[in-house]
Amino acid sequence: MNEIAADAAPEFPILRTCPFSVPETYRKLDEAGGRVHQVRMSDGRPAWLITKNEDARAVLSDARFSSEKLRPGFPELSPGGLKALTYFSPFLVNMDGPEHSQARRAVLGEFSVRKINAMKPRIQDIVDTAIDRMLEQSDRPVDFVAHLANPVPTLVLEAFLGVPADDLDTIERNTEKMLREARTEDEQRAAAEGLHAHLDSVIAAKEQNPADDFLSRQIERSRRERGGAADRFELASLVQLLQIAGHASSAAMISLSVLTLLANPEQLKQLTADPDGTPAAVEELLRFLSITDTGPLRMALEDVEIGGVRIRAGDGVIIPTLPANRDADAFPDPDRFDIGRTPDTRHVAFGYGAHQCLGQNLVRAELQIILDRLFHRVPDLRLAVDPSALPFKYFGQFFGPGELPVTW
Repeated sequence: MNEIAADAAPEFPILRTCPFSVPETYRKLDEAGGRVHQVRMSDGRPAWLITKNEDARAVLSDARFSSEKLRPGFPELSPGGLKALTYFSPFLVNMDGPEHSQARRAVLGEFSVRKINAMKPRIQDIVDTAIDRMLEQSDRPVDFVAHLANPVPTLVLEAFLGVPADDLDTIERNTEKMLREARTEDEQRAAAEGLHAHLDSVIAAKEQNPADDFLSRQIERSRRERGGAADRFELASLVQLLQIAGHASSAAMISLSVLTLLANPEQLKQLTADPDGTPAAVEELLRFLSITDTGPLRMALEDVEIGGVRIRAGDGVIIPTLPANRDADAFPDPDRFDIGRTPDTRHVAFGYGAHQCLGQNLVRAELQIILDRLFHRVPDLRLAVDPSALPFKYFGQFFGPGELPVTW
C-alpha cells in the first residue's frame, strides 16, 4: 500500500443516515480533491476508495483487480468476516478469470430477457395477490415492508428457483446466524453445517421431484458435466448466493423506491400519468438510491494507475456504488431525483464488467410490475408518517427502511 497518512483516513464502511443523501464523508473527500482516496478497514488496514464513475467502471472491468475474497490480504468489512467462505464451494461472485467465465456461462441463459419476460405474468400474479392482502387489512396504517416488499421477492424467487418459500426463509435465517450471530469459529462452523444440511435436503427433494425451474435445470447440468451424481456442494452455494442476492436487495430496493416516489408527489404524478415511462423511472431509482454501501471489493493483482494514483499489487480497492452514481462528471445535477432523466447505462447499481449482476433483468421486472400495479390499484396510497421518523437499517449489505407505514 502506498504510504499515506493513514490516521487521517476515514473508516470504511461509510454508511448513510439519510435514504436520499450521499454521506457527508464522501462530500468532504470530493472537496479535498483527487479522484482516489485512502480509507481504513475495520482491522486497521488501508484500502483505496474509488468514487468517480469513470474510475469505478474502469476498475470493475479490469481483470487486474481480483474478486477472489480468500486471497491473503483481501479487504474485509469485519475482522474474520471472510472465514465463513471457507465452508462453501466458491461463490460465483468470488471467482476470477476462466473459472468465473465458465461458472457464469452455465447459468447466464437462466436470466435472459426472454426468460424473464416469460415470468412476468407470474410476477404480476404474485404482486396483485400481495396488494389484495394489503387492501384487506382493516387496521391502518399498514406496513408496506411486511405486506409487499418482503414477501414479493421471496415468492418470485420461489417461482424462479423452484425452492419453496419456507425453505428460502430458513436459508436466510441460517445464513444470518452464520454470518452475523456466530461469535466463535466453533459457532460459525456449527451454523455452516446446519445450513449445508438444510440446503442438501432441498436439493435432494428437487432431485426426486424435478420441474421446469432453475434448480432442476442446474441439477441436470451438473449431472451431465460430472457424468453421474450432481455436485450438491456446488449447487448449495449457488442456491444460497441467489437467495442472498435475490431477496434482501430486492426487498430494500422495492421499499426505498416506493418511499422515494411517495416523498416526491410530483414525480409520482408524472409516473402515473405515463406508464410507458416506468422503465426509465426504475433506472433513475436504481441510480439515485444505489442501495449497496459496502462494495464491490477488489484486490489489485499488479501495479495499476487509477485516477492518477498508483495502486500497488496486493492493495485492497473499494468501489461503493452510491458516490459513483452521484458523480457530477457523469450525471448532470446528480443529487436531483428525476424520473424524466434520460436513462444512462453508466450507472453501476448492478456493478459493471464481468461481475455485473446476473439478476438485473429480474430485478427490473419486479420493480416495474410493482410500481405499475401498486399505483394503478391504490392511487391514493400515501405515507402515514414523516420520512424523517422512519427506522432504517442494513439488510445484510443493503440499506432500506425497517418498516414503511402507509395508508390510503
